[in-house]
Amino acid sequence: MSSSMPANNEPQFDAIITAFYQQGWVWLPDFLPAELNSALLHEVQHQSLLTAAGIGRQGEHKLDTQIRRDATQWFDGRSVAQQHYLALMAQLQQQLNRRCFLGLFDFECHFARYQHGDYYQKHIDAFRGRSNRVLTTVSYLNTVTAGGELALFDEHDKLINRFSPTSGSLLLFESERFPHEVLPAGDTRYSIAGWFRQNSSINGKLDPAQ
Repeated sequence: MSSSMPANNEPQFDAIITAFYQQGWVWLPDFLPAELNSALLHEVQHQSLLTAAGIGRQGEHKLDTQIRRDATQWFDGRSVAQQHYLALMAQLQQQLNRRCFLGLFDFECHFARYQHGDYYQKHIDAFRGRSNRVLTTVSYLNTVTAGGELALFDEHDKLINRFSPTSGSLLLFESERFPHEVLPAGDTRYSIAGWFRQNSSINGKLDPAQ
């Protein structure tokens, strides 16, 4: 793929921010440029060392296959594809801060693979007053025809929608507001899960990346 930086996507960001401001979440079916999506998919399929994902962070991290069964690898920014993806998300972060005054400080993300039967039970990505994850992003790298949908719920636990993984699409939502789950996969499902974060100290407690 080309080594040039991603083009400015401000018109697309306008649509994202308008929908996000109205409802706290937004679904973009054609977010990732095809060339970048292809490069990221090739990397996760052929060059990544994915390991079983756990729950909790730092000292509380543990494996629990009753809750989640996916495999992940965190971005380290070494590949050109990762650099381009991180640059694209940095553009989005800048626009969200400028227009919504969210105070987003950085972005962390990892590849995720769900094979046949893998799932992630209903959960939220941030607890009020305890985490600095503000916005969750899910970028889908391949189209899945059987299973693997992300079910998004509102604050009253009412289903908003089930989003089927489609290549190049993006789901963005408020991390502490919307419970969500990944339904059991039929086909192998590749994605990038990410979080826009505020400063790493909340109420005097450190909340480091990853």
